[in-house]
Amino acid sequence: MLNELKLRMSREFGLRIGMAVAIAVFTAGTWSTGVAQATKAAEKPHEVYTPIPGFDTTSIDTGVDPCTDFYKFACGKFAANHPIPADQAGVDQFYALYNVNTQALNGILTKAAAGGAGRSPDEQKIGDYFKACMDTELIDAKGLAPVEPLLKKIDALTSREQFPALIGELQRMGVNVFFGYGQQQDYKDATKQIAFVIQAGLGMPEKDYYLRTGAKDETLRQQYVTHVAKMLELSGTTPEQAAKDAKNIMAFETDLAKASMGVVDLREPEKTYHMQPIATFEATIPGVNFGAFQDAIHSPRVSELNNTTPDFLPAMIKASHAVDLETLKAYMRYEVLTKFAGRLPKKFDAENFDFYGRKLYGQPEQAARWKRCSNSVNGALGEALGKVYVEQYFSADSQAKMVQMVSDIEAAMDRDIDQLDWMSAATKARAKEKLHAVANKIGYPDKFRDYSKLEIKPDDALGNQERAEAFENDRQLNKIGKPVDHSEWGMTPPEVNAYYNPSMNDINFPAGILQPSFYDPSQDDAVNYGHIGAVIGHELTHGFDDEGKKFDAQGNLSDWWTAEDTKKFVARTDCVVSEYGNFVAVDDVKVNGKLTLGENTADNGGLVLAYMAYLDRAKKNGVDLMAKKDGYTAPQRFYIGYAQNWCENARPEQVRNQVLTDPHSPDHFRANGAIVNQPGFAPAFGCKKGAPMAPVNSCRVW
Repeated sequence: MLNELKLRMSREFGLRIGMAVAIAVFTAGTWSTGVAQATKAAEKPHEVYTPIPGFDTTSIDTGVDPCTDFYKFACGKFAANHPIPADQAGVDQFYALYNVNTQALNGILTKAAAGGAGRSPDEQKIGDYFKACMDTELIDAKGLAPVEPLLKKIDALTSREQFPALIGELQRMGVNVFFGYGQQQDYKDATKQIAFVIQAGLGMPEKDYYLRTGAKDETLRQQYVTHVAKMLELSGTTPEQAAKDAKNIMAFETDLAKASMGVVDLREPEKTYHMQPIATFEATIPGVNFGAFQDAIHSPRVSELNNTTPDFLPAMIKASHAVDLETLKAYMRYEVLTKFAGRLPKKFDAENFDFYGRKLYGQPEQAARWKRCSNSVNGALGEALGKVYVEQYFSADSQAKMVQMVSDIEAAMDRDIDQLDWMSAATKARAKEKLHAVANKIGYPDKFRDYSKLEIKPDDALGNQERAEAFENDRQLNKIGKPVDHSEWGMTPPEVNAYYNPSMNDINFPAGILQPSFYDPSQDDAVNYGHIGAVIGHELTHGFDDEGKKFDAQGNLSDWWTAEDTKKFVARTDCVVSEYGNFVAVDDVKVNGKLTLGENTADNGGLVLAYMAYLDRAKKNGVDLMAKKDGYTAPQRFYIGYAQNWCENARPEQVRNQVLTDPHSPDHFRANGAIVNQPGFAPAFGCKKGAPMAPVNSCRVW
């Protein structure tokens, strides 16, 4: 099953999706990438990771004029100080803290895996999951046996009429075949939890990887076909048949890609909301026993659902009838091998990483097994592991400080709404209603999940993954038709990220991100409001960006703006689209201004709010803004802190993939693009009018 649509949307709204999500994907095994060589169960971290301080003087390049390129001034020495390790697609503040967190999780898990009578039930599960994942000798010895039951069911298919039940069984274990099915809050009635279907089934990140022209894209497609053939060959298919199957799979997936919506359209909720009675939906897929699929995936039979991408399923069925049965079986077999490659012998592991890690993201080596397994436990048992993590690594003082900062920044937005000269009183009143209804979630959930019914064994790595996927699938689908639990989180406590959920109308800050460099208790408010304060403002602004503005205070998709205010809003956001759309990210690839509009708006708005909140807090605390620390005044430290959120050293492949698929702009443009529109920046650094980085306020939305 796919993640909930609301979580999918939340992450698009979130702070950082590019490198941070790629990290999680390539280590947790959700795309089942692997290592190039086996790792013994006793493997230990070979490097001690330390956090980057909140104010990183070693990254500042004083030889660069801050009024010319502020990113290069604040982060100019970061790349030299942080060369990209062979097991990473890049280095940035997120990855630095991710490594620190992974190290902490590994310490917890190593202790839990040692066993002993004193382990709690949750410690037994996280310890045994980790132990089984780390035991590569046993994984190699078992060969394909753990996955053979699924492969045999695929081989036994004799007609397309048998497909729905098996597709449901595979999707219940997280295998990405044909289409997606899941649970979401109803866009038009946020009190309801409904079922949805959505496009899926592609082996590459999204549709344009199949359709773009150019030498690099052609080469990547050829590499993908070679990779698919190799995976099938490793599982026992003859080389000749594997090559034929891979070519046919590519043709089939290309047809799916042609029927898929693009990443820009998927950002627009009104384009992905099509409620249909189940009879109407089933009429669009004649001959398909959808009830058998629902039973197999453990979904309740529903009377209606959201047909998120209504053109996709009919096209998918047409495409599946245009190829022979053996191609579809090979396609399903490949997806199973891909899903579980990280729990299969090293030849599968290595081949899968070679394409998804090395060729797609330019990463020379896979991360050590201990990293992958630690984060795999976080993915499967995140709140069980997170509970221990919070007890050891998240202080009450940090939570209290965050509560204060959130309050300060929400108050700043309240004042900022009053100051808008382009918005009518009617829309301002509704904006404040929504602002005051935002729920703030900080650190960890009030109640942790119950994993007592999930069976975890110390010697069954692949089975543990299957059961964990099925457990989460069942938990999600069991929500359909039931009241919404507003206390639930969409991220685990150790995650280095944050998000806004429009249907919940809440902002969420896991404990994992509330550490240096994003929140550093040893630094002053100027730095922390620049770092995590801008993150808070970023997430809050998402409630009012080009997507968030479409949802009201209760989380319903509802137009609460006057027509004239919407017209003025669009004029301002069009300016942002144009500004960022002219940035060249890598080679001849420009930033997609429309795709990144929400994140760029949140960066700009979040920085404004954080600075307003800081000035107010400094006044209350009697801070001398002109007093220097580390050679910089408080406003200067604020802006340096903000820019250093985005210090990065990334491989070209990583940047290219980010620009093509990610709603976040590359980090250089996130820093400069936001700072250039800030009225407080020029006075802080003495930038004269007309300087390249002097604020122009031409693209300010909020």
